[in-house]
Amino acid sequence: MKSGSDPDFLLVEDRSAVRILTMNRPEKRNALNTALTRALLDGLRAADATDSVAAVVLAGAGRGFCAGADLSEFKDLTPEKQHLVDERAELTMQLHLVFSKMAKPVVTAINGAAMGGGAGLAIAGDLAVMAAGATIGYPETRHGIVAALVMANLVRQVGRKAAFELVALGEPIDAQRALALGMVNRVVADQDLLSEALVFAEKLSKTRFEALRATKQLFHEVADLPLEEALKRGRETNKRMRAFKK
Repeated sequence: MKSGSDPDFLLVEDRSAVRILTMNRPEKRNALNTALTRALLDGLRAADATDSVAAVVLAGAGRGFCAGADLSEFKDLTPEKQHLVDERAELTMQLHLVFSKMAKPVVTAINGAAMGGGAGLAIAGDLAVMAAGATIGYPETRHGIVAALVMANLVRQVGRKAAFELVALGEPIDAQRALALGMVNRVVADQDLLSEALVFAEKLSKTRFEALRATKQLFHEVADLPLEEALKRGRETNKRMRAFKK
């Protein structure tokens, strides 16, 4: 099954209760132009709204996961066309936000270079599996720009010093370093990547949906709250659990 976009920048495949979304611009290392960004956002939202889908795997076609923003479009994003600048920034923000807003869990399968916005997508999922030969990096400063929208998620997942090193120096890191920093859950052989990501997703798909949905919602709510407020949110979820189906 394919997405409805033309051309098909996003491929959609269902394997039982797991939906695989594959970014499909291999000749551009799956760089995020406006069309792919919109297709991916729509695809994630559609998966979340589909009752038969219990978990999602996000992958990249070809040898790279995602090269980040398609810089060839930047020539059109000028101060004279502020509405285009605003629209693209909003679209990108919504894409990086949707992972935490979805009820369904997302597993990212990082099969090659994940750079800039692609690095942001790589760690935006709930779980991440990374090929041993893959790399992650935030090279924006080398291009005279800022890793702006991906920075918020990064600083929530790794220590402040490590996060600043990544966004300030712009040097890519290998899979073992990403694992040590907690950016990914597993590092596997390149040829085993998709199968291992599917194992994660299939396990998630077999859990009780009500409990998993509440777990994910509470997880993102309490991540940045003071302890007392986080405990209060946990208390309310604890009370709601009695309504879960037995």
